[in-house]
Amino acid sequence: MSNANKEYSDRLFHFLFGREERKGWTLSLYNAVRGSAYTDKDDIQINTIDEILYLGMHNDISFLIAGEMNLFEQQSSFNPNMPLRMLQYIAKLYAGYNKKNHQNVYGSRLLELPVPKLVVFYNGKGGKPDEMILHLRDSFPAGADPDIDVRVRMININRGHSESLLESCQPLREYSWLIDRIRTNNEEMPLVEAIDKAIDEMPEDFEIRDLLISHKAEVRKMLETEYNEEEVLKIVAEDARREGEKNGKELGTEMVLSLLKMLSPGSDEFDRALNGTQEEREALYKKYGITEEK
Repeated sequence: MSNANKEYSDRLFHFLFGREERKGWTLSLYNAVRGSAYTDKDDIQINTIDEILYLGMHNDISFLIAGEMNLFEQQSSFNPNMPLRMLQYIAKLYAGYNKKNHQNVYGSRLLELPVPKLVVFYNGKGGKPDEMILHLRDSFPAGADPDIDVRVRMININRGHSESLLESCQPLREYSWLIDRIRTNNEEMPLVEAIDKAIDEMPEDFEIRDLLISHKAEVRKMLETEYNEEEVLKIVAEDARREGEKNGKELGTEMVLSLLKMLSPGSDEFDRALNGTQEEREALYKKYGITEEK
């Protein structure tokens, strides 16, 4: 893995829906998800975490509106550990909110907080329902009685899924179309050509078309980074699985892949996930709440 992964790299989803200058699209996305009808984009207060957290990227989008703390993430592969990641993100967001509003968490007065709303927009290839709820409690041992839980709403935004929601947010529907077209093109041509062709093929009435064309080089780099990181992690996880088989270790590709996605490339824990003993790896699985997908 190169050091470049430790530098911040924007993602297309954030580029479209997480920028101050495009809060109108953020509001449209929020209305579609919540079934609301807000019209003033300035009701949105974007507060995306300004810190490197995951694979050199910020969290995708977080914002305040109508007494809610919204955290929206886009995932191109299914990650059952999103509740844990969302817990880590939301804790940082509340800490920032407390500081900005001069709230004393050690005081005797009960603090009033914005209600957390956690959503993952899934557009991976694996077959998933239109919607599902992921719970942090599923990471704990069977029969446990945890004092906390985190609930994350995962929405499948692939073409042919969640059609009413996609129809309610034109930019999201167009984003879904673009990703689908890139995948189709990529079956017949290299990724860079597939990206360029998909952008060129976008219908003229698409709201996001002019933006993507005017920032084509930047958009191409975003999409290349996203696709390449996913493929690199899969290759690394598969190599680790094969090495584990040679040494008689029980090692599943998907478990290693899930673990690597939660660690910083080049870190001590990242190295132990790949090269450590089975006992070290199992300790990391337990620490990050990773279990085999049923």
